[in-house]
Amino acid sequence: MPTTPPEQASPSQPEPRALHLARHVAESFGSDAERYDRTRPRYPDALIDQIVAESPGRDVLDVGCGTGIASRQLQAAGCRVLGVDPDERMVEFARQHGLEAEVAKFEDWDASGRDFDAVVAGMTWHWVDQVAGAAKAATVLRPGGRLVLFWNASECPPDLAEAFAEVHRRVLPPDSPLGRGGAPGLDRYAAAMCGNAEKGLQEAGGFGDTERWRFDWERSYTRDEWLELVPTFGGIGGWLAPEKLRELLAGIGAVIDAAGGSLTVRYAAVALTATRPGARA
Repeated sequence: MPTTPPEQASPSQPEPRALHLARHVAESFGSDAERYDRTRPRYPDALIDQIVAESPGRDVLDVGCGTGIASRQLQAAGCRVLGVDPDERMVEFARQHGLEAEVAKFEDWDASGRDFDAVVAGMTWHWVDQVAGAAKAATVLRPGGRLVLFWNASECPPDLAEAFAEVHRRVLPPDSPLGRGGAPGLDRYAAAMCGNAEKGLQEAGGFGDTERWRFDWERSYTRDEWLELVPTFGGIGGWLAPEKLRELLAGIGAVIDAAGGSLTVRYAAVALTATRPGARA
């Protein structure tokens, strides 16, 4: 089974304005749900197959389901999926595309006695309170049920990554993650996401030992395909002023044009997973 090394990394404590911006970013993804669903990369089949194989049954709760990207992949693999997400716009899109979903912050969500074989979260657990979320997951999992928290970490070619970072620094607010430069890099991002989540699980209790999975893949993008995706990074398209967004896209487009009009991005689907102790009745 592919795994990642158990190294941990965590960001420094954010300042109040950064916390405000983080909340603003978290609430912005639904501003263009159709673009988000159309452009965001799917998860590799190997990850979906691993979730299904390692879960004791097919009843799945998708935390922060968004438009239902991971949910639909799990449905196609034979799972019965319920989604929960705080953004009504994302939930409405998910419902229109075949997912049963409810609007709520996971920490406050009322399960109404329902329980599940697996609780999953794709690209969303970093928006959840790490301790309260883990404790809530333990209460809705059946004995032997599995929690799987996963992310698509990505990395552009080094020369393009540095050129993109220069554009980000020029255009974006310096207290936004991308405004400080570029993306943190595939391995650093993966370590931070899994490390913070692991600390939350350990503090909350209710789970056995954690395990990490990793599935590497890559995808090539044309200039236009990449520019369609960029506004979904950090919800930029929902909070950045239109003239600044145009400036950002023009700068990034010029970088890609200078590189020949396309780029290949390395991805790693990384997961932190643990089971609720106990045997099924």
